[in-house]
Amino acid sequence: MTITSPARTVRVAKPNDVVASYATLLKQVRKEGLLARRRGFYLSVMAFLGLALGAAWTGFALLGDTWFQLLIAGVLGVVLTQIAFLAHEASHRQIFASRGANDWSGRILAAGVVGISYQWWMNKHSRHHNDPNVVGKDPDIEVDTISFLEEDAAKAKGIQAWITRRQGYLFFPLLTLEGLNLHARSIATLFRPGAVQGRWVELALLAVRFGLYLGVLFWFLPVGMAFAFIGVQMAVFGIYMGASFAPNHKGMPVIPRDSKLDFFQKQVLTSRNIRGGNFINNAFGGL
Repeated sequence: MTITSPARTVRVAKPNDVVASYATLLKQVRKEGLLARRRGFYLSVMAFLGLALGAAWTGFALLGDTWFQLLIAGVLGVVLTQIAFLAHEASHRQIFASRGANDWSGRILAAGVVGISYQWWMNKHSRHHNDPNVVGKDPDIEVDTISFLEEDAAKAKGIQAWITRRQGYLFFPLLTLEGLNLHARSIATLFRPGAVQGRWVELALLAVRFGLYLGVLFWFLPVGMAFAFIGVQMAVFGIYMGASFAPNHKGMPVIPRDSKLDFFQKQVLTSRNIRGGNFINNAFGGL
């Protein structure tokens, strides 16, 4: 089978050969201990981010009514993104041996600290990992503000068409709104009919999180400065989140809806390795 993308043509091995090679690779990776959980490391990261969050709010209290608070807003955007990365690791069961411990830690970090529904993220991200860059199956390439597929771009109308024609130039400006998009879309799923695991726990965590966050800002800062603080924090958060997740799959081959590729082929063909040493590895949250 051959997959063609605007950038390349990829020859796919026979499924049986790939399945066998994946089993061999997985056995070797486990033997080397590369899938062993590093609970001590993650607890250290949690402690460091907790101290960073505390330091940011301490700086907020010490600065008082001044536009230098926007520096604190930028720092919070970075720290909250790193905490979101940690919740992502929990969703992959990387931190604790127990599934329940991972889910509880991820839910508290995502909903209680970052302000994003953990269950929404789990559902969306699991679908993405099962079928990365597969048309009609990967939610990360569904049309949103920007289009990832030519057929979606061709259907765009009005302001959507105007954005689509310029989306390469508008990518980073649009990312300043991605934080708002993540908050709104994730919270909206908790109000949809049907079963949602942890719905009431997450709604309670989100209510406390946003109540404290907004309450502190509007109590201690003038209204205009409080809104500016929110704008800067959300812009930094959106750009950092979007610029971290986008490089892995964007620009890689898009797989047709009716393809018969196995899990291993889909992961390898659609993913990009990013190098740059420890700084880049930490900046990307270990992704």
